[in-house]
Amino acid sequence: MLCAIYTRLSKEDEDKQQKESESIQNQKSLLIHYAVERGWDIYHIYCDEDYSGADSLRPDFNRMIRAAQEKKFQIILCKSQSRFTRDMELVEKYIHGLFPLWGVRFIAVADNADTEIKGNKKARQINGLINEWYLEDLSENIRMVFDMKRRQGQYIGGFPIYGYRKDPDNKGHLLVDPEAAEVVRQIFRWSLEGHGKQSIAHMLNDLGVVNPTRYKAERGWDSNHFCKQDFGLWNKNTVWRILRNEIYTGVMVQGRTKKASYKSKAIIVMPRDRWFRVEGTHEAIIDRETFETVQRNLDIRSREDGTGMVHPLAGLVKCMDCGGTMSKTSNGKKGKAQVYYLRCKLYADSGTKKLCTRHSIRLDRLIELVSQRIRDYIGAYYHLEELELPLPKDDHREALLQEQKTLSAQLEKRSMALKNLYLDKVSGVLSEGQFVELNQDFLTEKSRLERRLAQIDQEFSEQEQPRNQEEVMAKARELLELKALPRELAVMLIEKIEIGEQDPETGRQEVKIHWKF
Repeated sequence: MLCAIYTRLSKEDEDKQQKESESIQNQKSLLIHYAVERGWDIYHIYCDEDYSGADSLRPDFNRMIRAAQEKKFQIILCKSQSRFTRDMELVEKYIHGLFPLWGVRFIAVADNADTEIKGNKKARQINGLINEWYLEDLSENIRMVFDMKRRQGQYIGGFPIYGYRKDPDNKGHLLVDPEAAEVVRQIFRWSLEGHGKQSIAHMLNDLGVVNPTRYKAERGWDSNHFCKQDFGLWNKNTVWRILRNEIYTGVMVQGRTKKASYKSKAIIVMPRDRWFRVEGTHEAIIDRETFETVQRNLDIRSREDGTGMVHPLAGLVKCMDCGGTMSKTSNGKKGKAQVYYLRCKLYADSGTKKLCTRHSIRLDRLIELVSQRIRDYIGAYYHLEELELPLPKDDHREALLQEQKTLSAQLEKRSMALKNLYLDKVSGVLSEGQFVELNQDFLTEKSRLERRLAQIDQEFSEQEQPRNQEEVMAKARELLELKALPRELAVMLIEKIEIGEQDPETGRQEVKIHWKF
């Protein structure tokens, strides 16, 4: 007779007092001795460590099930039924359903469970119910502990979000990671300037900044994401998640999703009023005002133009008659002759039977009109000669120094790896094809590191140039003159702009600006 031995140990079992009796080695010894005493040959010993008894995706468990289906052995031997599974559905599916069809006998030594013994089925079913109740109680207890920690503002995630690291003295507290935090600040600055998510991702990639997953992997930190062979490139979804995450303001926000049940891996998105939100639990990377401004920008439906920028009034301009948002279009020409217009979206999207009229207005003239109105307000309340402006602070030099040090160390490792790679090729450890593929990967990564280091050197050289009071005042004068309307300022000041239809006789067109103040 051929028998398969199955052993399992999970973290919930490690928490028991009698650790030694449940150890993998102890299970193996007991079951091997049991099989040898009965003269059974051992086909294979299957082992799953750090897997719950409710998990149906255990790798060795599923390998054993496939082998049982192929009738490669006649007996499955476990220490107890709970080692095989704690899920009553799996008990019924395999022990009482498929195993008899496949000619497989199931034995749980400690439970005296044996499918060959008549009248033993009820005992196995009771064991199955007890094991499932145990899982349910354990899941509820763990959830209650996690909820208590969430209410206290403790971070319970296995991995800190990008921009932070876990406090080595208090795993529930987050500390700012200077290098990554500066990237987060830059992402928010670009968003305020009107750059879209895709545009920001492209700029980060051009600078050679690696994405959060690769960043953690390069430092040997644990991560819950598989590090893909994407050379650490950013995408718009990663940028969007960072721009939307309130944790960067020093507020601990948790419990936004939960598992449907302890038996399911399905995730349920929780309503906002069920989130756990605790303020002031850690140092903020982004100030509240900046965060709220970015959220208002993101909430306004807008699209990037061909330059990767969002025009400053995107999403704010409405049709005075139907209330629809005005969409951007052009005269179809190229270069300097190209002119952009806004027109009623309902008119643009309604086909041959128009549901509204054009309400068309030149975008540059509208921006200038709004800018002039804002300049008038600025002139009425601010006088440049009375301003006393401090010199700007160098707030991210330390982060750049830290990044430079890290990148230099990585570059040195890559150079050494290239040498070892060549030696492996010469000695025959690597084939020609393997060498070419790995060599290309190393060279690409080395090039990225060198490019980013050059960018940092350039930033340092620019920072070393003196900034005097006259330069600061010149910058302030430029801002107050409002030669270009910043999108964040438009979103901050304007509720909406209504555009009327142009009078065909007089050419007059009503523009109504609704201010937030």
